[in-house]
Amino acid sequence: MNKILVLLIILFSLTFSHSKGQSIDTLKQQINRILADKDAMVGIAIMGPNPNDTLSINGDVHLPLQSVFKYHLALAALNQVDKGKMNLKDKITITAADLNNNLWSPIRKKHPKGAELTLAEIIKYTVAYSDNVGCDLLFKLAGGPNAVESYLHQMGIMELAIKYNEGTQQSVWERQYENWTTAKAANKALKIFFENSNQQLTPESYNFLWKVMKGSKTGKTTIKAFLPHNPEVAHKTGHSGKNKDGLTGAQNDIGIIFLPNGTYFYLSVLVSDSKEDSEVNQKIIADIAKLTWDYFENN
Repeated sequence: MNKILVLLIILFSLTFSHSKGQSIDTLKQQINRILADKDAMVGIAIMGPNPNDTLSINGDVHLPLQSVFKYHLALAALNQVDKGKMNLKDKITITAADLNNNLWSPIRKKHPKGAELTLAEIIKYTVAYSDNVGCDLLFKLAGGPNAVESYLHQMGIMELAIKYNEGTQQSVWERQYENWTTAKAANKALKIFFENSNQQLTPESYNFLWKVMKGSKTGKTTIKAFLPHNPEVAHKTGHSGKNKDGLTGAQNDIGIIFLPNGTYFYLSVLVSDSKEDSEVNQKIIADIAKLTWDYFENN
């Protein structure tokens, strides 16, 4: 009887493991069906709490960051804060010249003649509202694109390049391709700093950053669009718009999605070189997020 019981336990264990393996494969198949008729390059990376719950599709392809890099920029700025070189309460003067870049800026809309804002306010505008005036001010304060790229490389996020600020990037369409990441590296950048195992961020900077990320107001809440229960999502979007040929260089969303049971998963979806409408690109991201949510909620 003991031998039979042991055999049954082993058989059950093998069957359960096999079904889990099939589940992640099934998720990948479901995602591939979404992508099958789309005229776009889509990089996807998914990581759950279990190492087996990991998959990627085009996860090593270099794809434009667009405004997703404002998350990486915030990390570099907060590193300067944690070193004592800046303080979140520092007052930063925004001049009329700073405002004159003709790019998206809620700061300009609220303060058309300039303003004096704290560093914390500028980071919040930059990350949560994707403000381009705030972004390029932060680049100056953090030492420029090369300094930001170098910091991320030092933290082990190698598959990433940041060569231009927003003003320079958006002045020439092709430059967005020089500010790139892979979907896998985007997830890694989320994981390293959220788990904070080596105290990359002080508690003050950590709590500040993730509160800002959870309060993101951009991208029509793309990842969250089809998720039930209005879950917490800490994310950052990026969008290039279309060029004269109707091509979308990038429409992205990367984030951490928190499940009702207290667990979470990382999801990065980078849609590039898309000939689809913006609504279709957004739906690609939202559909993938919903399928991934269903997988983790049911496993």
